[in-house]
Amino acid sequence: MKTSGSNAPRVLIADDQPDVLEALRLLLKAEGYQIETATSPRGLLAALEARDYDVVLMDLNYARDTTSGREGLDLLTRVQTLDSTLPVVVMTAWGTVDVAVEAMRRGARDFVQKPWENPRVLSILRTQIELGQALRRGQRLEAENRLLRDRDGAPALIAESASMRPVLQLIERVGPSDANVLITGENGSGKGLVAQAMHAISNRSGKPMVTVNAGGLSEGVFESELFGHVRGAFTDAKTDRVGRFELADGGTLFLDEIANISPNMQAKLLRVVEAGEFERVGASKTRKVDVRILSATNADLNEEVKAGRFRQDLLFRLNTIEIRLPPVRDRREDIPLLALHFLRQHAQRYRKTLQGFEESALQALLSHAWPGNVRELDHAVERAVLMAQGTQVRATDLGLRAGAEGSLRPEDMSLEEVECFLIKKALARFDGNVSLAARTLGLSRSALYRRLQRYGL
Repeated sequence: MKTSGSNAPRVLIADDQPDVLEALRLLLKAEGYQIETATSPRGLLAALEARDYDVVLMDLNYARDTTSGREGLDLLTRVQTLDSTLPVVVMTAWGTVDVAVEAMRRGARDFVQKPWENPRVLSILRTQIELGQALRRGQRLEAENRLLRDRDGAPALIAESASMRPVLQLIERVGPSDANVLITGENGSGKGLVAQAMHAISNRSGKPMVTVNAGGLSEGVFESELFGHVRGAFTDAKTDRVGRFELADGGTLFLDEIANISPNMQAKLLRVVEAGEFERVGASKTRKVDVRILSATNADLNEEVKAGRFRQDLLFRLNTIEIRLPPVRDRREDIPLLALHFLRQHAQRYRKTLQGFEESALQALLSHAWPGNVRELDHAVERAVLMAQGTQVRATDLGLRAGAEGSLRPEDMSLEEVECFLIKKALARFDGNVSLAARTLGLSRSALYRRLQRYGL
């Protein structure tokens, strides 16, 4: 089966004999393959670091050692280290069972003895290209499924209040473009939903939207998560891993809690934001991606820049457009709509028949301070659905403090309630800035994030 065009499989042939290279080039070119050649191990490795191939057809014997295949076997090991999914077919004029077995043990997919039979070479290459492409698709789909399987059932962007109109207008205006957007607002205010809405109305909606909690990644795993790694790059790197940028290629990458990444990681992120180029950890081959970046933070990045904690050049790249989300306390008209949406969602999930909220429950919802914003509202309604015994949610089902948290005495509260209460107060004091709240509470950012997740804040 012949192939042609820019999508034709790309074959890299490595041999130190010009006549062998020319014969194979003519054979494969007639079948429509894209052909590149190398005459030495160094040339083969340089080609692999420069671009991607669908299959490698390489000699096992080079000028330094023309009989044992040892130089080619060592080269095969290095090729497998660069890309374990790349099919490699080896050739030798001195084929023995021992050399063939060793080549297969080191990762070769098949073996060709010189002089070769053209139909056999074509059949082997065709099979290995198909298998290699299937392996890479499988690796990518597995990673995509792991990251994206939980997106179903995400709450809709419900907004009818006056304070949300400018937000909706910006989403409608900027969403279809490729502009990088910075979404700001307090924790739990719905920044992730805005990112999903923008991706959904963009030209990239047919491609993945990949989300990364940048603030939750330690510096040790940041590069591996975003850029991927190759097998052997570090102790636990037992297989190649596709990074988030590669998964989002052609689509959208959402970087949440962007203010909390270290200066060192900011520099690495800047390069890929500017040029769309990066290397997997442990590899030297530069990869290119086409990704739209949406980022979010509850911090004032301009203040972070002034304090020397955030790079100004990175902020310029991320903040082509800024969308600022108001907290729930400034969009109270939306609270009944949001609560009803969550009620229907959780009632269906827990198979309960509920018609709505009693008047007292609605008053409790409207009078509550909601320091955790939409996320806190969601958790409160979920609790109410579980606790409700009638057809309507009562105020007591919500478990709110009726807006009088400040009058509670610590001795009347459990240890967890005291901790949750202090965290809410610290977040409110610093307008949702996690770094400042953590410092005040004597916690690390990661420790505070774990508590925020535990209490649904």
